[in-house]
Amino acid sequence: MLDYSTAEKLGHVFELGPIRPPSEACSLLIRATRNCPWNRCQFCPVYKGAKFELRPVGEIVRDIEAVKAVSEGIREMAWKMGYGDKVREVAATLCNQPEYGQCACHVALWLARGGGTAFLQDSNTLIMRTSELIQVISFLRKTFPSLNRVTTYGRSHTAARKSLAELKELKDAGLDRVHIGLETGYDPLLAYMEKGCTAENHIEGGKKVKEAGISLCEYVMPGLGGRRMSREHAQETARVLNEIDPDYIRLRSLHISPTMPLWTRMREGDFELQTEDEVVKEIAAFVENLEVTSYLKSDHILNLLMEVEGQMPDDKGRCLGIIDSYLSLPDEERLNFKVGRRTGLYNRVADLNDARRHDKIEQAIKHLREQSSNVEAEIFRLKNTFI
Repeated sequence: MLDYSTAEKLGHVFELGPIRPPSEACSLLIRATRNCPWNRCQFCPVYKGAKFELRPVGEIVRDIEAVKAVSEGIREMAWKMGYGDKVREVAATLCNQPEYGQCACHVALWLARGGGTAFLQDSNTLIMRTSELIQVISFLRKTFPSLNRVTTYGRSHTAARKSLAELKELKDAGLDRVHIGLETGYDPLLAYMEKGCTAENHIEGGKKVKEAGISLCEYVMPGLGGRRMSREHAQETARVLNEIDPDYIRLRSLHISPTMPLWTRMREGDFELQTEDEVVKEIAAFVENLEVTSYLKSDHILNLLMEVEGQMPDDKGRCLGIIDSYLSLPDEERLNFKVGRRTGLYNRVADLNDARRHDKIEQAIKHLREQSSNVEAEIFRLKNTFI
């Protein structure tokens, strides 16, 4: 039984936004803005119908103070349960008992995973007034001096409009990394997807973030060009990234669901979705054209070939070799791998050599065909669960 003081600390609440980058899965989430100031991208299902809001600094500060109180309550709970300074077991307790709430569970998991990183939500916190964002970052770091990384999302257009001096001030205040959704570097595709920026915006904003000394992570969306603009999408995106040379390039393959505006265009025949094999070929063309020193990451569940990653340019040949090894497989083996990836049984192309898993998937495909099911349609349905 917890005493009143500890229970009161665990009861503090703060806002949590809906998304964060995959690489920030272990980060503390601090909601500095609400929703998206642009919110027109055809491929995005998030924030639709929600108004963008800049949260007052005082409100964000109170949330950080609430996180501090919850973290103190969790540490007290760990000692009272006999775990000392180990909070992993406390995290399991808090997350398995709904009465403690989402906030206590989130902080407990953050502490259990090391408590070293924080991510400022929502989609474009960089749009805040620089002086106010500095106040938030400074207070966050003062409250949690053990933080070794503070990151946020930002739009290229917003980064381009910030002065270099402002970005350097954010770096000095403790902003370590900006995640930017580049998606594509092809201007006609940026316009078609209503991204609200140009290739030149991407280049200017990305270069400025880098020059300020802030780590830059750019996201690319394989498949975004559909069949009509695939070649240009691959080539121009590589060209833009060659100009920027970000620290990280992350692949996040396109999947379309009814929650996205792009779904209507696809249903009307204006956008033709590529097959997974066609997207793999597009990624090969993209990687082939890359001339960067970035680390290429494939850490999103929608990507088919998660092992296509590494330090450029050293691992470029290895990445292309993985793609070639997949594309050179017979049709039925590629289908087996796709079903295996989407059901979570495979992680690497070499997993096809596991006879037990291979046979299990082969039987599943046979069963689907006996029931007159379209296997590719079933793969598409499985991918819907990933969004």
